[in-house]
Amino acid sequence: MKRFKSVRQAQRFLSIHDQLANLFHLPRPEHQTANARRAHRAKAITAWREITGATMAA
Repeated sequence: MKRFKSVRQAQRFLSIHDQLANLFHLPRPEHQTANARRAHRAKAITAWREITGATMAA
């Protein structure tokens, strides 16, 4: 618990960390081409924007 101010703060962080990590998890680089990684990352960002309702700032 090094950088957390309290147990509650750590728990709040950890409760959503795995869900986000799974969304943005990219398979090992040696098993994918750069184009495949970019496509996977774009798909994850699109899903994230749908979940949060976020839009790009111009």
